[in-house]
Amino acid sequence: MSAAGPSPSARLRVTLRLLDAELLGAMEYMWRAEELLPRYLRYLCTMHAVVRASVPLMERAVERATLLDAGGDPLAGPLAAYLREHIQEERNHDTWLLEDIRAAGSLPGDALGPMPSPLVAALAGAQYYWIEHHHPVALLGYIAVLEGYAPAPDLTSRIADTTGLPNAALRTVQEHAALDTGHLDELYALLDRLPLTRGRQSDVTVSAMHSLDALTRLFVRLGRPAAAPLPRGAGPSSPTGVTP
Repeated sequence: MSAAGPSPSARLRVTLRLLDAELLGAMEYMWRAEELLPRYLRYLCTMHAVVRASVPLMERAVERATLLDAGGDPLAGPLAAYLREHIQEERNHDTWLLEDIRAAGSLPGDALGPMPSPLVAALAGAQYYWIEHHHPVALLGYIAVLEGYAPAPDLTSRIADTTGLPNAALRTVQEHAALDTGHLDELYALLDRLPLTRGRQSDVTVSAMHSLDALTRLFVRLGRPAAAPLPRGAGPSSPTGVTP
């Protein structure tokens, strides 16, 4: 630690570690052995809805950063360069998920057909807003959470042993368990290189905290047993008619 205090990456790591107990608990409960196969299929469909937004989000952030760079923003050039490289690393990961779904015995239409959950929209949608109407550096907080809470190294074998699924149905979990630690290190190194003001550090932190909260709620929902739909008109309803 320097006289100036902790680095931006250290600050973000500490913030997330202070707040992530509920997410870690929800993830562990989600991956319990009991009735794992149907939950895993729901997980694949839900993660497809999340992951298919990753490259479009980064592409839009590059466009915004390029405009800001032309106006003299000192963060924008390095941010755009990092995102261009990361786009190539993340491209087609949504296709992996569709292939996993098919190999697990379901159809890609199970992911592509239904409207994504409001929880997915809350997770990824906030990033579209901040990129468009605030500053694209906020996207780094989102990436830090998705990369930082990737599947554990032993998860692939746990799923295979419990469900009997073939390796072809587990590619996304296996690949992200191997890749995301390196990606996270690259992100934190970038944070420490960028000339972040206190305000821009706050932008990244707020985005990360929102992403952590939204991802927690998503895993809590994924971990619940699948319930049969209520008969029409039965049970309580929300003012909007949407149950997140």
